[in-house]
Amino acid sequence: MQYHFNDIEAKWQKYWAENQTFKASNNSDKPKYYVLDMFPYPSGAGLHVGHPLGYIASDIYARYKRHKGFNVLHPQGYDSFGLPAEQYAIQTGQHPAITTETNIKTYRRQLDQIGFSFDWSREVRTSTPEYYKWTQWIFIQLFESWYNNDSNKAEEILTLVAKFSAEGNANVNAVCDDNIESFSAEQWNAFDSKKQQEILLQYRLTYLAETEVNWCPALGTVLANDEIVNGVSERGGHPVMRKKMTQWSMRISAYAERLLQGLDTIDWTDSLKESQRNWIGKSVGASVTFNVIPNVTLSAVEESLKIDVFTTRPDTIFGVSFMTLAPEHELVQTITTPEQKAEVEAYVLATAKRSERDRMADVKTISGAFTGAYAEHPFSKEPIPIWIGDYVLAGYGTGAVMSVPCGDQRDYDFAKHFNIAIPNVFEGADISEEAFASKDNVVIANSDFLNGMNYKKASKRAIYDLEQMGQGEGKTNYRLRDAVFSRQRYWGEPFPVYYVNGMPQMIDKGHLPITLPEVEKYLPTETGEPPLGRADVWAWDTNTNTVVPNVNLSAVEGEDNGIYPLELNTMPGWAGSSWYFFSYMEEKAKRGEDFASQDSLNYWENVDLYIGGSEHATGHLLYSRFWTKFLKDRAFVGVDEPFKKLINQGMILGTSAFIYREDGTNTYLSKGLVKDKKVAPIHVKVQYVNASDELNIEGLKNDAEFGADYKDAEFILEDGVYKVGREVEKMSKSKYNVVSPDAICEQYGADSLRLYEMFLGPLEQAKPWNTAGITGVHGFLKKLWKLYVGEAGLIVNDASPTKDNLKTLHKTIKKVQEDIENFSFNTSVSTFMIAVNELTAQKCTSNAILEPLLVLLSPYAPHITEELFSQLGNEGSIATAPFPIFEASHLVESSKNYPISFNGKMRFTLELPMDMSKDEIEKTVMANEKTIAQLEGRTPKKVIVVPGKIVNIVG
Repeated sequence: MQYHFNDIEAKWQKYWAENQTFKASNNSDKPKYYVLDMFPYPSGAGLHVGHPLGYIASDIYARYKRHKGFNVLHPQGYDSFGLPAEQYAIQTGQHPAITTETNIKTYRRQLDQIGFSFDWSREVRTSTPEYYKWTQWIFIQLFESWYNNDSNKAEEILTLVAKFSAEGNANVNAVCDDNIESFSAEQWNAFDSKKQQEILLQYRLTYLAETEVNWCPALGTVLANDEIVNGVSERGGHPVMRKKMTQWSMRISAYAERLLQGLDTIDWTDSLKESQRNWIGKSVGASVTFNVIPNVTLSAVEESLKIDVFTTRPDTIFGVSFMTLAPEHELVQTITTPEQKAEVEAYVLATAKRSERDRMADVKTISGAFTGAYAEHPFSKEPIPIWIGDYVLAGYGTGAVMSVPCGDQRDYDFAKHFNIAIPNVFEGADISEEAFASKDNVVIANSDFLNGMNYKKASKRAIYDLEQMGQGEGKTNYRLRDAVFSRQRYWGEPFPVYYVNGMPQMIDKGHLPITLPEVEKYLPTETGEPPLGRADVWAWDTNTNTVVPNVNLSAVEGEDNGIYPLELNTMPGWAGSSWYFFSYMEEKAKRGEDFASQDSLNYWENVDLYIGGSEHATGHLLYSRFWTKFLKDRAFVGVDEPFKKLINQGMILGTSAFIYREDGTNTYLSKGLVKDKKVAPIHVKVQYVNASDELNIEGLKNDAEFGADYKDAEFILEDGVYKVGREVEKMSKSKYNVVSPDAICEQYGADSLRLYEMFLGPLEQAKPWNTAGITGVHGFLKKLWKLYVGEAGLIVNDASPTKDNLKTLHKTIKKVQEDIENFSFNTSVSTFMIAVNELTAQKCTSNAILEPLLVLLSPYAPHITEELFSQLGNEGSIATAPFPIFEASHLVESSKNYPISFNGKMRFTLELPMDMSKDEIEKTVMANEKTIAQLEGRTPKKVIVVPGKIVNIVG
């Protein structure tokens, strides 16, 4: 009987689907365990072999937990809104829903053929109305909430309205916009509805505001920071600029401290936690107000202008020799003098073309412009020049810094470059070459009343005096900024928002979802509106609570027929992914009046193990934590953190292939002929290259996609073949180094793929793919099969296991269990290979050994183990068979093979019981015929016995 892996894998995949083998229960006596993968975006290219790495790891762990008696939830779905589908729709005119559905079918087929134990009854697709109905609902809840600093949580907006009605806002301690006007209860109650809505919008957790955004003109949309690479859009490589737009934003900043504190309660890697800590960026210091000195360009009204800055070093305030504003700072245009206007405007325009990430990362380029204006030092009253510089960001702090070049390197470099004074406020510090940034062992000098103080004392005293003057206060600041939540795209969640007299109104839950309308094309309108501006049916009728054609919109105030414009922006990609893990807690068939039932939420609580890429550290993972904390505040869920344990899988790299075109010709030189010649390396599809790096030239010339480019090309060979160059790079369709799992599964089987991906190296590390290496694990599976099945059929029997059989089994149980618990899957594969080699050498046929071995291996190679488990006479699936129990007694050695030495040279070995005493060992060795032969009648001077180790006969 042969190992027909294709037939076996198809058989068991069908069995699992028909029997819903991996369907989780929301009501079980077993302990629960929730294993989750970061769900994929279904791209048109389908999966390559790099994608399943994390899925295989999570699947092994999920299967292991089932064997250990847990009720395991292991769901899967699709993050199916996204820019790629929209770009494809723009190019082809095909609706994104159609291409998304096609891509999902491909993904589902590929995922199933790899044998994942997913509970598909809970599938999620973020782009389906039944799902995004609840994303819209969560948005409404955020809109209807404010953050109460006194209770340190989000509360319903009605509680804030009640406060305003009873006592005004003087005593309200909330996270809100800056510069809120104070009002009494009487004033609040006298305000008209629109005025009250405008005020509430300054407190709501999601709000409209003019915000600096990453605008990509070519794509016609705002991009998140993680959608920009090296200053251009990740999708298409288009230029990105900073631009002010009215956008929906979310007050994630309200949760900054809780997001920091929560990191101490979860089992994540230190590097991942550090990424979030740095992104949140907590700083303790002071807020300082500098008054702008009036000049001829400022009108009488503008003479009281102030610039607020945040500093972590108030002790150095006498070292301020200039101020730097972000080029986007709202005061730049106001304070710039006529003489400096042209230079400042040119600099502002140039800066707008650079992303914030580029500006933060570029520490070498020094640039700026002088505004011509001055501010007054709060203590010395000296004039301080006000500059703008792109190393200051509008969204961080106040968008302005008090520049202390003696204590900050970027300020120091700026001052040196523009020949600005660098006063030294540190006693004994040498600042001739660089800034002195240390807080330790600091003694303040040249600072009036702060002289002679250390960092802590000087900081406290400076803050006290600033507070007495009304020009500052102690403050904790966070780098984390409110999240921009609007996108100028079609293929995203519509906002459940309509506008009355310019003020946003929420659509009632009972009328959700608000579904995407049809549009003629997926581009922004000719007047710059988002694609939804093209919809003919995109207005809200408050009389019927339905979406209606735009033609009857209320035209002007006073002419109100109850039909209002709907929001034209859509939500960002991270909206649906910020809560999908809660949706999985309920089966699709039972999702109805709530995003998940309270019983389901209470049972599953949160994710026990989450596996995914580290690139989501400051995007999805941060937003998910924010939304979870908000939902907990409002009592919609019972947990404060979404993911208990998180592991980042590494990347599987591709081995790219290059051909070399000689400059100015259509001639391609083989790798060994390149030498010092000028050539352009060009990627070619790895499918046309064999294991010896030889190019299939005819295959390349006949390629349907690129063959025409090489029809008339000349390929210069070496030793009769064309040798390509090789380089390990990220596996990517654009580099033509992608290996499809389809081909691997067809040629070697899914179990071989699963084992090989785990065998490549530690889960967290990047490792290169080499298809040739898969033959090793495929050979192992063939050897495993032969351990159970001979030419005539099954060879396993009820023979009693030998001592060696039991030793092999139990050391394998011990190692595999330790490896799975530690996520060291690569060493498990080696352990399986050793076990099969040993049992083969032992000619083991005992069912008592070979059946538990299958259970150990089944999380890694589920198809072959299911088949062999079935052939051993078991009914049902191996998936719920109990994990073998390790018994240490089988690893305790009962005897020792002693090396018997004469004058330090080992002559033979002798196996003796481990419990034999020292005297008994000596007596037995001396009576042995080999010892007598070695001594030839001589009496030894002494016999050295070390029990359990050696025997040495001297003399």
